[in-house]
Amino acid sequence: MNPANPVNRENDEAARAADSGLVQDFGLLIKAATRLEQRIDTALRKECEVSHTMFEVLIRLCRRPDEEISQRRLADDLTLTSSGITRLIDRMEGAGLVRRVPAPGDRRSVLVEATDHGRAVFLRAAAVHAQVVERYFVAPVAVADYGRLTHALGEIDKALRDT
Repeated sequence: MNPANPVNRENDEAARAADSGLVQDFGLLIKAATRLEQRIDTALRKECEVSHTMFEVLIRLCRRPDEEISQRRLADDLTLTSSGITRLIDRMEGAGLVRRVPAPGDRRSVLVEATDHGRAVFLRAAAVHAQVVERYFVAPVAVADYGRLTHALGEIDKALRDT
């Protein structure tokens, strides 16, 4: 193998770039977030028969119980497409978790609200979610580091929203 060969130099540069600290650190963040989301989703499906995404919809609907939320706003909040949120709400409505109601004064908009059953499922799911988050997100981090971690995540989120 000739080190002066341009292909070998590109291979070496590519290997160094792939092993850079920034690539490794970001990969660690993504792996941890993905694995945590998978643990949450698995627990919610097993214990409450809802997906993590359904739980996220119920969070938004239960946060302000007297406020119906449009499907468009839910799609934006959850970064889903219009057809993706429609399918999700269809499944949730079929399971009795939510209901669609017409938007007053706007025939084109549909609002979504949690049903009594949806709120009961949400309460069970919130307890399951809290157990998983406590076990895999809070407990592994030293108490002194947890506040710094959540502050840093908030700063990252703020920087991404500001651009």
